[in-house]
Amino acid sequence: MKKRKIPLRKSIVSGEMKPKKELIRITRSKEGVVAIDPTGKMPGRGAYIAIEPEEVQKAWDKKILDRVLETTLTDAFYQELLDYVTHQKARRELFGNG
Repeated sequence: MKKRKIPLRKSIVSGEMKPKKELIRITRSKEGVVAIDPTGKMPGRGAYIAIEPEEVQKAWDKKILDRVLETTLTDAFYQELLDYVTHQKARRELFGNG
């Protein structure tokens, strides 16, 4: 049987190449609306960040997403992202990677 290729993406915080399923995508639409993209299919400019609360905190402190997405993000968005990533990490630890 042929082995399937696993799509890799680079985390904007750590610079590590990881499987797409281990990362979360944040998008900026043409209108400038920034959103968390759990499906990975929303249109617009995308940036990936690992599902690690430490990486989100580092991105928040250094405003990395602001630079990459060429916009200004509020602290409320970073807090929402941190809550989402913390929740997803807890789910993975409870239920595995499925």
